Amino acid sequence: MKDAVIIGGGLAGLSAAWRLRHWDTLVLESGDRIGGRIRSEKRGQYFLNWGGHVFGGPNTSTHELLTETGTRAIDVPGSLAGVSMNGKLLLKGPVQTYPFRIPMALSDRVAMLKSGMKVSADVFRYAKATRRRPGESGEQRQQRIYDFENDRSFADHLGDIPEDAEALFRPTVTRSAGDPEQISAGAGIGYFSLVWNIGQGLSRSILGGPSTLTETIAASQHERIELGAQVQEVVQHKDHVVVRYRRDGEDREVTARTAILATPATVSHRIGVDLPADTREALAQVKYGSYVSAAFLTNEQGPQPWDGAYGIATPKRSFNVALNMGNIVRGTESHRQPGGSIMTFSPASLAERLLPKTDEEIVDTYVSDLDQVLPGFAGIVEEAHVQRWETGAPYCFPGRGKLQDVLMRPADRVFLAGDYLGTLYTETAITSAFTAAQNAASLLATERQTHAAPSTAGHPLTEAA
Repeated sequence: MKDAVIIGGGLAGLSAAWRLRHWDTLVLESGDRIGGRIRSEKRGQYFLNWGGHVFGGPNTSTHELLTETGTRAIDVPGSLAGVSMNGKLLLKGPVQTYPFRIPMALSDRVAMLKSGMKVSADVFRYAKATRRRPGESGEQRQQRIYDFENDRSFADHLGDIPEDAEALFRPTVTRSAGDPEQISAGAGIGYFSLVWNIGQGLSRSILGGPSTLTETIAASQHERIELGAQVQEVVQHKDHVVVRYRRDGEDREVTARTAILATPATVSHRIGVDLPADTREALAQVKYGSYVSAAFLTNEQGPQPWDGAYGIATPKRSFNVALNMGNIVRGTESHRQPGGSIMTFSPASLAERLLPKTDEEIVDTYVSDLDQVLPGFAGIVEEAHVQRWETGAPYCFPGRGKLQDVLMRPADRVFLAGDYLGTLYTETAITSAFTAAQNAASLLATERQTHAAPSTAGHPLTEAA
């Protein structure tokens, strides 16, 4: 009997496996690769990237995991606040000045300034309401974050504004794969807080690409990972868990003392057949948005205007942000090396428009738009690949806060992990995995100690007592 079976080989599952590496574990992954929505590939000194790209810094679970696994990360060297809109590319200066610098009609500019002032005040309210409090657990703070302005959508909160003004807001509030009318007002405000307070949230990049982390963990697991394992159900018993799955055309079964469901909420709902009814109901209500991403390897021979930028918001394009993965190299080199790497990200309704298209059509659409955002880009593309994530990222919708207490309730032998349990993407995935692993380890250690305790029958001290 295994000590723990971990279902899901994405970042959450691998993080849990790492923390349980001294126990007898098995990781079951349905796909043909580990990493989930962490996916990058090395190309010489550069890397192509399709998934998670920025990570938490000091005093985070991410930092703990990177340190424990010996994975190197650096602060993103370039600006994360570039924008390209209406033919104007802005890469420097405070984001609050953009409404004055982007070409737009006077009515749109006035509306943008008014809305911007409103959101700025909202961000201050958000920071005050969600700041860490002495003695407060991470779970308690996360509940407050979910509860902040959680009764209506961001679109309803913002109100009707002109097209250009609305377009400038959209890249920030759709970063979780939900549109403004889908995400809660608090979530939208929280994204602006995250973007405007760079260094306080997710602002580090993993050297060599994010898959360096997941591949490092996988290498430490050796034969403990099974790919192509389609889990059908996880059943709890009094003293063990049974996991039934199909692999290589055969039905299989593994028994363990504990299990960790590190799968999307939709999958955990389906296979966690005897989880408490309210837990399953809460899992069923978690919402995901789709996204499409593409990675481009470029072959430019000299400096480019965007070298100093990492993230460029692109309103009114087929993607909402262009990410300069080559900027990581720019920050460590002594002189400008040839080549580069660019990633595009299309969430929510942008993804829905792209998903019916072929990869070739998506690449053509992206290159056409990138050539407008980054002049001359079409002439330097050497390699391009598309990734579709139909179950992309979970987003915080109006009413999401009511689910959190049930989802975080302590379980018997099956524990939940995943980025849907919080609001910080990769950081949430790792934090929830660490919590699940700790809960499993505590149960395993207690039972091992109980089974190993010697009998006191006939002991002189016992008889004397």
